[in-house]
Amino acid sequence: MLFQFSRHLGRAVRSNRHVPPIRSFSNVLHDLSSRGFIQQVTSPTELENALCSRQVIYCGVDPSASSLHVGNLVPLMCLLHFQLGGHTIIPLIGGATGLVGDPSGRKTEREPVNVAQVERNVDLLTENIRAFFRRGFLYAKSRLLSVSGVTSDPEVKSNLEWHKNFTMLEFLREVGVHARINTMLSKESVKTRLESSSGISFTEFTYQLLQAYDFYHLHSAFGCTVQIGGSDQWGNIVAGLEFINRLNLSKSSEDQKAFGITTPLLTTSSGEKFGKSAGNAIWLDPQLTSIFDFYQYFLKVEDFEVERYLKIFTLLPLSEIEMIMEAHQSEPDQRIPQRRLAAEVTELVHGAQGVQRAETMTKVVFRHPNSKDHTLDAQSLIDAFTGDPRMSLCEETELMSVPLVKLASKYGLVPSTSAARHLVQSKGLYFNGHVVQDVHFTLKKNDLLDGRAVMVRAGKDKVIILAAAGN
Repeated sequence: MLFQFSRHLGRAVRSNRHVPPIRSFSNVLHDLSSRGFIQQVTSPTELENALCSRQVIYCGVDPSASSLHVGNLVPLMCLLHFQLGGHTIIPLIGGATGLVGDPSGRKTEREPVNVAQVERNVDLLTENIRAFFRRGFLYAKSRLLSVSGVTSDPEVKSNLEWHKNFTMLEFLREVGVHARINTMLSKESVKTRLESSSGISFTEFTYQLLQAYDFYHLHSAFGCTVQIGGSDQWGNIVAGLEFINRLNLSKSSEDQKAFGITTPLLTTSSGEKFGKSAGNAIWLDPQLTSIFDFYQYFLKVEDFEVERYLKIFTLLPLSEIEMIMEAHQSEPDQRIPQRRLAAEVTELVHGAQGVQRAETMTKVVFRHPNSKDHTLDAQSLIDAFTGDPRMSLCEETELMSVPLVKLASKYGLVPSTSAARHLVQSKGLYFNGHVVQDVHFTLKKNDLLDGRAVMVRAGKDKVIILAAAGN
């Protein structure tokens, strides 16, 4: 039943134009494979045949954080491809399973969660997911020939809907009776924890049954036939398939066969799982990761990763990605694929206006300290940095009465006024491209861009924007 899915199974359909046509039902799996989305798949030939007609596909989202992060983009982009291919998708938030905790990929048990926080996270993630697909739909419209018949807002669900009224006795009679302990013990996530000093609790041990029931419920109630998850979810997905098969067999059901797909896990350059628990997450919420920092993350992707990321995180046709990489071979210093990647993913997540803001901010932050770029105006600067922690509003009287070294310290450019003075002495503090010559220097009206704002820089890449409130 279970096979590794070959990445060379079929070729992605290419148009003679740079803009590809909307994918038909039958070639979504080929497209995903050629883009590197597929790690494993169950019954690949049968799944290909099933995907010739409309299917319902779901993917789970862990509610242990209040926002999606870049690691979530891989399965969500996979869902987006299916949606654009005419299939129905269900993003499922683990409002119930998040209270238990998934042991997959973990060496120790999760800390007990706050129920109220999980409920709040479910609400925030619901809006996060809706926003992603709304913007993803707009992004797709600008990249594909047609997205007719595709709705931008999938129905986001929480598994608390069906678990909250499930009593223990009901669960044991309806679910537990079909579970086999030897099968549960054979799952990699369980074996790994049993071999550790901390072991595994009964709560986490039964997590696979909860997720298995999710798949069964979606299968029976909504006709869901495919589950997508990261490669660490393989055991849980297989548990769901086995549970569906057992119940369908016991009920002599003629329901459609179910399938599982896993996607590669996004990892850091050191090989660690890239996610919120590692403390290095890049969040999709601009309040947690600014649009500038989000853009910069993709702009700084290493050469050996950039082609893979272009295939996974964008809807650019493969032929265009090949041309981008060829151009990169000719001019590697220009970082052409990284710039394209950063622009594409930022537009996908934050919209076209987000790209404009990020590019303006990048131009400001990384231009030469002595550059006096007269094309930069106060309004463009304020629009680009609004909502970013690097910009602060302050009274005009403060701007023009407090020495710049004190403003630099107060608004977080440097840790202290003393540090700012040292920068002045070493010619390392700038305002609007001018070197600050005197530790007592105070701004005047004509020092401000359009009389409204000033960009203060420490060294090469640390800046703050101070704008006069009310102007």
